Amino acid sequence: MNVIAVDDEFFALNDLTDVLKECIPCAEIKSFTSSDDAVSFARENKIDIAFLDIEMDNTTGIQLASQLLEINERTNIIFVTGYSEYALEAFSLYASGYILKPAEKKSVLAAMSKLRYPVENARPNVTVKTFSNFEVYVDGTPLHFPRAKSKELFAYLIHKNGTGCSLRELASVLFEDKEYTASLQKQLQTIIAAMMKTLNAANVSDIVVKRYNHLSVDVSKVDCDYYRFLNGDSEAINSYTGEYMMNYSWGEFTIGYLDSKAFG
Repeated sequence: MNVIAVDDEFFALNDLTDVLKECIPCAEIKSFTSSDDAVSFARENKIDIAFLDIEMDNTTGIQLASQLLEINERTNIIFVTGYSEYALEAFSLYASGYILKPAEKKSVLAAMSKLRYPVENARPNVTVKTFSNFEVYVDGTPLHFPRAKSKELFAYLIHKNGTGCSLRELASVLFEDKEYTASLQKQLQTIIAAMMKTLNAANVSDIVVKRYNHLSVDVSKVDCDYYRFLNGDSEAINSYTGEYMMNYSWGEFTIGYLDSKAFG
C-alpha cells in the first residue's frame, strides 16, 4: 500500500506522518512539503491514499487532489486541515475523508475504514525469467513493455542483482557507448519514465529503487531464476540450459560464469 502525506508545514507533516505510521505500519509512506514533488512521485508510483493539507502557500489541497486524481482516479483522498469550511468543496471531489488538525489516531482509522476505493494489502507476485529470453510476469500474467528499450532497461537492472547503476552506465548499455550528450540523457529519462509507467500500472513500481543519479532493483520483491541459481537452488540450476538473457548481447558475458557453476 502506497500512502503519501502532503503539508507545507514541516512540523505538522512530521506529526501527521508519525500518526500514519502508527495506524498503517504495513504501508509505504512518503511525506512531501512540496505539492510538485508529490505530483512527480505520483506519476511514477501508484498512490493508494493521499493525506493532503488544504491550505498551502503555493497551491491548495483541493487543486493537488485534482492533479492526483487526473493521474489515478482511484486514489483515495483524505484532507487533513484546520479549516472546516472547506468540507463541502473537498467532498465534491469524492474525497474519502476529512480530518481536522491535529490528526489523531482515532480519526485516521475512522477515515481508513471508509475508503472510497478499498486497498488490498496483498502485493502482486513478480516472477522474472532470465534463462533463455527475458520475461516478466505479474501474478502469472506477462508484463508488456510498450517500449523495447524500457524492457531492456529493466532487464539490465535485474541483471545487476540489486547493485546501483548510474545513469551514464545505463546509457552506455542501452545506446552502445554513444556519447553521453544532453540529447542522450533526455532519451534515457524518457525510457526510465516509460519503464516506471509500466511497473506503476501493474502496481509493482516499488521494485525499482531510485536515488540521485542511479537506479537499482529491490531483489527481495522479485522471484527470479537467476537469483535462485546464485543462491544454490537446485531447481533453478537444473532449469539452466546454457542460455541467459538471449534478447540482449550484454547477457553473453554472464553465460561463461553460469556454465562453470552448472556444468563445471
